[in-house]
Amino acid sequence: MAPPLAVSPLIKTARYSALIAGIIYGKQRYDHLKPIAAEERRVEEEEKKVRDEQERIAKQLAEASEDTILK
Repeated sequence: MAPPLAVSPLIKTARYSALIAGIIYGKQRYDHLKPIAAEERRVEEEEKKVRDEQERIAKQLAEASEDTILK
């Protein structure tokens, strides 16, 4: 097996530059999306509370109607 060839400094620089640019882009994208996701989670939590309350009320009404039918 032949020994590996030396990689051009230009190629090394380009690869590390692309790596660093990707890391910076990812950090900026994450910082942009994080508050959006937090807001979506907050809204979903509020909707879940409303949905649970409506289910609880519906269950109480169903039980009340069963009680009136049975009496």
